[in-house]
Amino acid sequence: MSNTGRVDTSLFQDQHYLGKPAEDNDRIVSRRIAILKQYNEFFGKNLDVIEVGCGNGNTIIQLSPLFHTALGIDIFDYSSEFTALQQKYGAFNCTFKKLDLETYSRGIQFDRLISFEVIEHLKKEDNVEEYYKLLKPEGIAAITVPNKCWIFETHGAKLPLLPWNRVPFFSWLPRPIHERFANARIYTRRRILNLLKKHHFEILDSRYITAPMDVLEDGCLKECF
Repeated sequence: MSNTGRVDTSLFQDQHYLGKPAEDNDRIVSRRIAILKQYNEFFGKNLDVIEVGCGNGNTIIQLSPLFHTALGIDIFDYSSEFTALQQKYGAFNCTFKKLDLETYSRGIQFDRLISFEVIEHLKKEDNVEEYYKLLKPEGIAAITVPNKCWIFETHGAKLPLLPWNRVPFFSWLPRPIHERFANARIYTRRRILNLLKKHHFEILDSRYITAPMDVLEDGCLKECF
C-alpha cells in the first residue's frame, strides 16, 4: 500500500524569535491546541504522534494524553526543559529525541504528525518530504508556517541599521529579496499548499489564523488578538 498521508495545514505568524521556543502557557500554544481539537479525528488513544521541531515540548506534552504515545524531536537539545515540562504535566507517554530530520534515516512511522513554524527553517524546503515519510498510510499531519501577509517579519532579517527583530513590511518584499536577507522563509497559502502537494500530501483543510501577541504586555491591545 502506498503512503497517502494527509495534511491539515494552517497559516499563521509565530510571535517568537528564531531559536526561542514558546512557553507552555503562551497564548500561541493554547491557540494551536484549541485549533487541533476542532478536528476530532486527529486524536485517538490508539494513535502514535510525533512533533517535528518540538522545542521544549510546550505543545506535544500537553497533547500527549490524547494519544497512545508521543515523541518530540528537535535539532537542538531541549531534553532538560522537556523533562521539566513532562514532570509538570505528568506526560509519561511522551519522550524527546535530539534529531536532525533532514539527515534522518527513516525507520518508525507515526499515525499523526504536528509541526509548527518549522518548514521555513529547513535547509531546503523540499525536505518536507521527510514529513511524509514519517507518516503511516492514511496518516494525518497538522502543519503551520509564517504568513507572508503578516505586517511584521518576526524571524528577523540581516539588515544594516535595523537590529530590531520585528521588521515591519519586510515580509511583503518579493521572494528573492526577502530570502536573501531574512532569517527564515515565509509563505503564501498557494506556496505552502503547492509544496505539500508536490510531496504527495492531500490537503484536507487550510486556514489563515492571526496569532496572539504574546510579546505584548497584558492589556486591551493584546486582547484584540
